Amino acid sequence: MPKDAIFNDAQRPAYDFKFNKEVATVFDDMVVRSVPYYVEMQRMIAELTKDFAVKGTNVYDLGCSTGTTMINLDKVLPEDIHFVGIDNSDEMLIKCQSNLKMAGVTRQVRYENQDLNTNVDLDNPSVVIFCLTLQFLRPLKREKILKQICESLPENGAVILIEKILTEHSIFNRLFIEHYYDFKKRNGYNEIEIAKKRESLENVLVPYKLSENEELLRNCGFRYTEVFFKWYNFTGLIAIK
Repeated sequence: MPKDAIFNDAQRPAYDFKFNKEVATVFDDMVVRSVPYYVEMQRMIAELTKDFAVKGTNVYDLGCSTGTTMINLDKVLPEDIHFVGIDNSDEMLIKCQSNLKMAGVTRQVRYENQDLNTNVDLDNPSVVIFCLTLQFLRPLKREKILKQICESLPENGAVILIEKILTEHSIFNRLFIEHYYDFKKRNGYNEIEIAKKRESLENVLVPYKLSENEELLRNCGFRYTEVFFKWYNFTGLIAIK
């Protein structure tokens, strides 16, 4: 697995984070070292998807990146459930397709380049997954996309959402972020890398509070929402239509 050292250069000019070829090459290392309990979250996504995925339907992975979620789903879901991986980065989709092939995934998988800020076309979905994806959509577009998804899902269809969040009270934001940066340091990132990535993401990743995400899901037509994972400023939510 290529090691992430993208931001380990104090002289590199600041830029907005992009899921380009450079990031796609090291993404699998980056996400494991940057997201607490990422492997466990992926296992939980697979378990919950198995609970709600219906035979003969499609499971959508929105912002599928390098395909980790679909590889884990393939291990637990019947073959007659098909996958659709959507991303707005050709480089990520190429890497995703390669990873699924190497993992021996043989079920029907469709790969689509779509900008979720503009639209999402869903065909016969039963579960829709946003693993660290919704936070990258422009805030003004999130309600429209989630309403489209809710309208496309059948009754008892599910959305599974992993998000970086803000706390309800600002005092905890500072504390939780400090502990998060300590986590990144334990995984080998230095102060330069942490600071430069934070600057790179500043105008790209826009987190909501947990209560704001829950309210957004309810306003878009979901009957039930529940937290299934929480670690400082990271949260997993499931919503049922």
